[in-house]
Amino acid sequence: MTLQQLEYVLAVDNYRQFALAAEKSFVTQPTLSMMLKKLEDELGIKIFDRSKQPVVPTREGAEVIRRARKVLAEAQHLQQFARELKGELTGELHLGIIPTLAPYLLPLFLKSFTQKHPGLKIFIREMITNEIISKLKSGELDMGLLATPLRENKISEYPLFNEELFIYASRGEKLPKKKYLLPREIDLHHLWLLEEGHCLRNQVYNLCELKKQQGETENLHYEAGSIETLINLIDRHEGITIIPYLATLHLKANQKNNVREFANPKPVREISLVASENFPRLKLLKELKNEISSCIPYHADLRQKTVLEIER
Repeated sequence: MTLQQLEYVLAVDNYRQFALAAEKSFVTQPTLSMMLKKLEDELGIKIFDRSKQPVVPTREGAEVIRRARKVLAEAQHLQQFARELKGELTGELHLGIIPTLAPYLLPLFLKSFTQKHPGLKIFIREMITNEIISKLKSGELDMGLLATPLRENKISEYPLFNEELFIYASRGEKLPKKKYLLPREIDLHHLWLLEEGHCLRNQVYNLCELKKQQGETENLHYEAGSIETLINLIDRHEGITIIPYLATLHLKANQKNNVREFANPKPVREISLVASENFPRLKLLKELKNEISSCIPYHADLRQKTVLEIER
């Protein structure tokens, strides 16, 4: 068994055609087919069902493919780890980030980080928390930026900062005339939420105890795919939503008048860099963690004292 054979397996799985997989692998189709046949003979199982077009993995083959991805990822990590021992940060970094964080956090650190490490190719994908966890475990991602704690086996968390949550309400919303509000003072009938799958939605549920009161509310079907959409809806109509601190930095001057603070203990979400527990590129992880931490405004850091950590 060779790493080259495993690469051919992944190529066929990705393209589902032997001819296209061979073309993308820069070999002839007979060569690719022969190498896969040798691997199947060695393992004693059929990896692909060739009777179907496009080809599909067999049940046993799907497990082989899953393990092949891990083996190849580890092999790549080993090569990159060796370079890091010589002080180089090169190769590739595959990073996942949740959508409620990406537009606000990436601009703070990405330019400076790429300038410091020109030999590193960075691939970034926005995805929800469960997708990031799944792809970290399969080896398709190296690291993730998301809200924690996750409490996931084989996943290590490296906290970066605590991000305070704020109330964003339309001007016509009837809220108590005071600077700091309690969660129970929010009219749940007017609350706008992100769609299912976003961890911030779950945190708002916990903060406002929506699970206990869902039957009493009338407009929980109002859901959006981004914080920007929620803000625009509230600006043009009415209502309330919950937004994180970094999102408030992007508000226009007139929009900042719609922001209200929670009373102490202030609710926050913990933002962390996460990776598989056996991720070998510790220098890369440390460099990225330090770069992000150095770019975070003081208001959103781990030194806050009076906070209420919201479970994801």
